[in-house]
Amino acid sequence: MGVQWSFVADLLTGHRDATVPAGDLYSPAVGAFLSKVDFDQALSFLRSVLLSIQRAGGRGPCASINVLERLRSIGRTRRKSHPTTALSLLPKKSLIEETHLFSPPQPQDGKWTLRSLCREALSCVRCPHLAASRTQVVFGVGNPQAELMFIGEAPGADEDKQGEPFVGRAGRLLTRIIETMGLSRDEVYLTNILKCRPDTPAGRAGNRKPKSEEVAACFPWLHEQIALVRPRVLVALGNTAAEGILGQQRPMKELRGRWMEYANIPVLVTYHPSYLLRNQSLQEKRKVWKDMLLVLEKLGRPISEKQKSYFPDPMQK
Repeated sequence: MGVQWSFVADLLTGHRDATVPAGDLYSPAVGAFLSKVDFDQALSFLRSVLLSIQRAGGRGPCASINVLERLRSIGRTRRKSHPTTALSLLPKKSLIEETHLFSPPQPQDGKWTLRSLCREALSCVRCPHLAASRTQVVFGVGNPQAELMFIGEAPGADEDKQGEPFVGRAGRLLTRIIETMGLSRDEVYLTNILKCRPDTPAGRAGNRKPKSEEVAACFPWLHEQIALVRPRVLVALGNTAAEGILGQQRPMKELRGRWMEYANIPVLVTYHPSYLLRNQSLQEKRKVWKDMLLVLEKLGRPISEKQKSYFPDPMQK
């Protein structure tokens, strides 16, 4: 009956059989999410992911009777012996029921566009506290057919005011990095894990890190954006973006400089531009630039000798 869903059972139990093709659905983020989630929640989550893939025109696998019976057996076992456990990207059960992960409303014409998805996201109230405190939703900007997508953490005060991601100090630095790569902001696509600015306590300045339940509630919008833009490369800027996309909580030194995947798209993790504003040593700038050269290489873009010579490593002289 076609490609079987053995990999689905592997996801639900936290394992993966290397002999079974994962198809379009498997990603480390989905695997990490499903490995400890309640079975019924996992099935609901999985169904909505498949609906999202269907709307985006992706290829879906077929299910066999044997695999479905295996899933039912796993469900009965898990319900008896495994209580629901929280992990980094898993909010409380009530929040899952309220946010309907990976289930934005069905578009009237049956298929999303970036424009229609943006209109829907602008009225999102999945996080009532963020909807009450934000000036506006900051959806994304750039080339709707970009080869390269940069994904940050969340809008700051400038972004919340202007409605465009990466327009503050960190955004201006990112623009310079993009231009040094030989590209422009109009050629890439820019967005964040969280589309609303995280609310901060009264009297406090600056930005706070998004909460895990906020990331989980907002991630469907990013998932749909990626499916619509279909970039060749994703760059995750900072730990929060990396954790949201890859489902991994690991130190930056273990993540950056290595190619990973989300939905079969290569992902490279690097420092957020705001980190470089706080740590302006040549050594840290060199790390980010090395990552950008890896991105250019992956895209098949020419790299000039001048670009190679930026932030030279004194140890290599």
